[in-house]
Amino acid sequence: MEIVLAIVIGVLYGAGVYMILRRSLFKLILGLSLLGHASNLVIFTVGRLTRNAPPLIPEGAYTLAAPYSDPLPQALILTAIVIGFGVQAFAIVLIKRAHRITRVDDFDVLSTQQV
Repeated sequence: MEIVLAIVIGVLYGAGVYMILRRSLFKLILGLSLLGHASNLVIFTVGRLTRNAPPLIPEGAYTLAAPYSDPLPQALILTAIVIGFGVQAFAIVLIKRAHRITRVDDFDVLSTQQV
């Protein structure tokens, strides 16, 4: 399972870097989103994949008994997803506003255009 996730992570990083290196503002947002998802998968994979072992303390016990999945990567990923959505929403609004004013989606034209 880790090998499949490693391949998916590599594909997501490659596609994200490719999209960021394009000159389009829209592709920049897509690339940043792909990099965020790849980073979340890295954190999830590093935390070890454990099936059918939730991080719950059984009734009557005081500590977790092995095997259990580590709840820290899951908490980090949930936080990263929320922050990522906020950053993407802000970037989309910013790019929409810039496109409405300049009618341009290309970085080169946008940097040389007078507003």
